[in-house]
Amino acid sequence: MAMVNANVTADVVEAQEFPQLARKHRVSGVPKTVINDGAGEFVGAQPEEAQVAAVVAAATRPKG
Repeated sequence: MAMVNANVTADVVEAQEFPQLARKHRVSGVPKTVINDGAGEFVGAQPEEAQVAAVVAAATRPKG
């Protein structure tokens, strides 16, 4: 998504190199996608529709 939309950014992190982030986001499998610092997440390869739905749900979730 980040490659085709300037409004989406992405960082790739190696869990073994950053164990504090792996613990913070409870990484139990890879790939793990964390959206907006935990507003949404999913583990494993997901169909494109599921990925988009997760991002939209996290983006529209009330902050608080």
